[in-house]
Amino acid sequence: MVTIQSVKGPVKADERGQEADHPTSQVALFGADQPLRLDCGIDLAPFQIAYQTYGTLNADKSNAILICHALTGDQHVFNTHPVTGKPGWWQTLVGPGKALDTDRYFIICSNVLGGCMGSTGPASTNPATGKVWGLDFPVITIPDMVRAQAMLIDRLGIDQLFSVVGGSMGGMQTLQWTAAYPDRVFSALAVACSTRHSAQNIAFHELGRQAVMADPDWRGGRYFEEGVHPHRGLGVARMAAHITYLSDAALHRKFGRRMQDRDLPTFSFDADFQVESYLRYQGSSFVERFDANSYLYLTRAMDYFDIAADHDGVLAEAFRDTKTRFCLMSFTSDWLFPTSESRNVVHALNAGGVRVSFAEIETDRGHDAFLLDVPEFLDIARAFLDSAASVRGLVEK
Repeated sequence: MVTIQSVKGPVKADERGQEADHPTSQVALFGADQPLRLDCGIDLAPFQIAYQTYGTLNADKSNAILICHALTGDQHVFNTHPVTGKPGWWQTLVGPGKALDTDRYFIICSNVLGGCMGSTGPASTNPATGKVWGLDFPVITIPDMVRAQAMLIDRLGIDQLFSVVGGSMGGMQTLQWTAAYPDRVFSALAVACSTRHSAQNIAFHELGRQAVMADPDWRGGRYFEEGVHPHRGLGVARMAAHITYLSDAALHRKFGRRMQDRDLPTFSFDADFQVESYLRYQGSSFVERFDANSYLYLTRAMDYFDIAADHDGVLAEAFRDTKTRFCLMSFTSDWLFPTSESRNVVHALNAGGVRVSFAEIETDRGHDAFLLDVPEFLDIARAFLDSAASVRGLVEK
C-alpha cells in the first residue's frame, strides 16, 4: 500500500472549510438575484468567486490581464500561498519587470468555479442545507467557469481585457474566453492546451477519479461530514497525473535509476528509488491543500470541454473574424497536450481569418514547462504582450 498523508499532518475539516468559504483573498459575492446559468441546466445562486489582484488598474481600465489557472492551481499566482506558505505558482512570468509586469498591468487571477480556495464548489457550504456541498454540487464545465469569470470582470467594471493568459486548463479557459466573448479580449496567450480533451487525457483523469473514489475515506463524497479525508486516493491520483506533466527525458535527467538514501535494494515495496520518493512527496504535499471532490469536478470539466461541438464541429467557426490577437505555444516534450493539438487550433484560427502567432519550444521539461524557467517561453510571452501593448497604446512605465 502506498502511504500518502499530509506533509503537515492531517488538516482538520474546519480549517479546510474556512479557506473554502472565507478565503485569504478578495471575494466577489453574487446573490440570489444574480444566478449563474450552468451548462447542466441549473441556476447556481448565491455563489462567490475568490480572486487576487496585483498592480494598478489605469484610468481607462485598458491594462487588465486575466490569468486563468490550471487544474491544481488557484488565485495565488504571485503572492505567498496561505495554506502551504510557498511562493505564487507563476512567479517566472508574473511580477515587476516580468512578462506579466505588475508595474505595468493590472493582473487578476480568480479561483475557478468548482475550486476549493474560496470560489463556490463542492468544498463550500451549501446555503440551503448548511452542510458542505459535496456531490450535491452541480457538475460544471469550462464555459461555466468562464461565465463566472466574466461576471467578476463585470463587477470590476472592466469592459475589455487587455489579455487573457493561461496554460493547460488555464489555456482552455483562455480559448473559451475568446470564443464566448470575442469583443472583450484584446489579446490571448494560450499555452500547452487544446480546444478539447483527447481520449488519452480523459482516460488518465478517469484513473485519478477512480483512485479517489476507491479510497474508503471518500465515503461517497461525504468525508467532511464524517471527519475524514481520502488522502490515499487523492495522493495516488496526483502521483499518476504528475507523471503526465513530465517527460521521460526529464525524469531520467532528474532521477535516473538512482536509489533513495541507500546503495542496495531493500527487497521490499518501500520507496527504493528516488523517483518513487519524489512521486510520494508530490502526493503527500497535494492532499494538504486540495479538496478531493474538487479534483473530481475539475477533471470532469476538462473532459467535457469541446469548443467545436458548439459550432457544428467546425472549430474555425468559433473564432471567425474575431479581432483578438492570439499567441499559442507548445513544448516538444509535452505528450499531454502535444504540438499537434496547438497546430490544430492555429489552423482553425487561420481559417477563421484571425491574427495568430505560434511557437513550438524545444525543451525536455514536459507539460510543466509552462510553469518553469524556460527562457524561450518567457521571452516569447514578453514579446507578444509588448507588441499587443504597443498596439493597444499602453505606455511602458
